[in-house]
Amino acid sequence: MPTAAFRRYEYRRRLPHYQRDDRPLFVTFRTQETLELSPEARTLALQHCLRDHGKTIQIHAAVIMPDHVHLLFTALRDGDGWTFALPEILRAIKGASSRSINKLSGRTGPVWQDESFDHVLRGDESLRETIDYIRQNPVRKGLVEKPEDYPWLWTEASNEQCGAGTPAREN
Repeated sequence: MPTAAFRRYEYRRRLPHYQRDDRPLFVTFRTQETLELSPEARTLALQHCLRDHGKTIQIHAAVIMPDHVHLLFTALRDGDGWTFALPEILRAIKGASSRSINKLSGRTGPVWQDESFDHVLRGDESLRETIDYIRQNPVRKGLVEKPEDYPWLWTEASNEQCGAGTPAREN
């Protein structure tokens, strides 16, 4: 089995991105310019994030906001013991969700910005604090009074989406 590694990736705009094997990653990516996701588009985006849960990533928390996504996950290892790489994980989520959102809205072109912001949680950082930050995001933005009322929030602890009238997940 390969040993744990600290990898650096660079994307199109040359922002550095780091991944530490077996450490949680907190990732944020935004929609293009002024694009605001409809409720239906947010449902699709969350479904695409959750599609790989347990396969390539272990999601600890996810929230789909009108103009950005927060994901906290740990990349899993493939059959050969290699950790799935951050660029491939994000390409799969962003690509598949873009196609579905464009089909839903009748538009073309990119939905998500090329770049993302990511942060490797280190030993002194609390997974619980980062999950709470993600949970509180809809409250801070004034979208709901309690995190539980936001339909596009998912946490590992509850292993389900939050919010009343939550749309069903794709299998």
